Amino acid sequence: MIGSVDHVEFYVGDAQQSAFYLCTAFGFRVCGQAGPETGQPGRRSLLLRQGGIDLVLTSALSSEDPVAAYVARHGDGVANIAFEVSDAAKAFATAVERGATPVEEPVTHSRCGTEVVTAAVLGFGDVAHRFVQRAGGRDEFLPGVMDMIADDPDQVTGLMHTVDHAAICLPTGQLRPTVAFYEKVFGFSQIFEEFIEVGEQAMDSKVVQSPSGQVTFTLIEPVTDRKPGQIDDFLARHGGAGVQHLALLVDDIVAAVPALESRGVKFLRTPDAYYTELAERLGSPELSIEDLRRTNVLVDQDHWGQVFQIFTQSLHVRKTFFWEVIDRHGARTFGSGNIKALYEAVAREKATA
Repeated sequence: MIGSVDHVEFYVGDAQQSAFYLCTAFGFRVCGQAGPETGQPGRRSLLLRQGGIDLVLTSALSSEDPVAAYVARHGDGVANIAFEVSDAAKAFATAVERGATPVEEPVTHSRCGTEVVTAAVLGFGDVAHRFVQRAGGRDEFLPGVMDMIADDPDQVTGLMHTVDHAAICLPTGQLRPTVAFYEKVFGFSQIFEEFIEVGEQAMDSKVVQSPSGQVTFTLIEPVTDRKPGQIDDFLARHGGAGVQHLALLVDDIVAAVPALESRGVKFLRTPDAYYTELAERLGSPELSIEDLRRTNVLVDQDHWGQVFQIFTQSLHVRKTFFWEVIDRHGARTFGSGNIKALYEAVAREKATA
């Protein structure tokens, strides 16, 4: 059974440069490194950690490495969303039996009595899913391959603690087959769907989630009989299906946003009219409207509670990938205005650029 997101691996042109930004602006810490000297030929990786979030940044050391081909096609982006499992070999065999394309056969990594088993299959587009079986804790991320770096005693406590969800853009016609694929291969269930119209543009969205409730994917495709929009732009600039954004969970978004802004993170702005109409649309939010207005945070709700969110501006050279900061007050899914709010926020950024 799939547990949580074990880690997310990005393929990037310069791992050191990407790590500098994520550490400086978002408060991650470099706590591991791998390369030819640790048994990883052709590429170099850095492990970044904050709370329960592990990010791996990998760069190619030669043009022949597949990482280089990925970056040439997509630019920097998510290449692997890894799942925590109790038995990686069994999870791999089951996924392949159900129709997944194998990427990495099961391998056992060990050092000083610590063992980690990994295997991988293809997910959507050319993004893979690595199954990770850990016998102990996370002190050794990938024993024998990743050299760990000692904790900094002066490290400030991070703001983010979990990968809440990933938003994935798909070419037209791939939404339903992708939902069916995740249901059949990984045992996910569809928990939400929405048809979004913004002006002359429209898109379809469905949300799938693992049985554990700890892995959630928002799947989005453009509607072709409407005017091309930002999902079409993403697909063209990214070069096919890919992760548009990752959402990181915080406990106090009103405090987190100014803290992140002070470190250099730039968020999308929300028009004042949004907050003027908020009480009429949702009643009284659990966080004050003035605090939400001051921080540009959006709010929505489902049957269980409210969800607060804000999206960063994209610093990607292709204007594709960006981040979301999210704070859940009981909400398990997304309200009916969740994805539309993102769509409109990105459209505003584009209009004012």
